[in-house]
This record gives sequence, C-alpha cells and structure tokens, in this order.
Amino acid sequence: MPYAAGFVSGICNGLMGAGGGMIAVAALKKLCKLPQKEAHATAIGVMLPLTVVSAGIYAFSGEVAWDVLCYVAPALLIGGMAGAKLTGKLSNTWLCRLFAAIMVAAGAWMIR
Repeated sequence: MPYAAGFVSGICNGLMGAGGGMIAVAALKKLCKLPQKEAHATAIGVMLPLTVVSAGIYAFSGEVAWDVLCYVAPALLIGGMAGAKLTGKLSNTWLCRLFAAIMVAAGAWMIR
C-alpha cells in the first residue's frame, strides 16, 4: 500500500506541482503510523527529489515562466524556511488542524 500512495503522490506532484505532498503527509501518517511532524518532514524529504525531476521536465519542455520564477523563488525560499521553523514549534495536534484547514481551503479554491 505505501507504494501505491507513493505512486499517486508522484502523479499528483507531476500534474499539479505540490499536490503530492498533501497525499504523502496523509499516507505517511496513516499507513506508516508516523507522528504529524515526522510525516511532514519525511514528505518534504521525499518531495524534494521528485520536485526537482518534475521541474526539469517542465523546464526542458519550455513550460517554465522564468521571468516570473526569478521573483517568486526568493519568497518561496523564505516562506519555506519560516514554515519549517513554525512546524517545529507547533504541537502535533495543532499542526494536524492547520494542515487540514489548508487542505480544505486549497480544495475550495480549486473548485472555485
């Protein structure tokens, strides 16, 4: 079952950018019985190489808006560092609640 979750996470990441991370966190928590913080950290570790591969495929196919990327990338790096620090300060319960709220908000945004 973890292989299927990994495959679905990879497809979601390739299709939607970072959607696979949400699936990976949920799968690592439920299937591998990891605590919330470890599930997030492990998902990030798994998604990094996957994202690099997906980004390379998009870049070689000419789908990357480089002029936008140069402005967005620094903010993403700063936000990623802030999010990782915040994750370390939140309890597993609050991290789970925040993650669920973000998933619901992302789903509502996509439906809209």
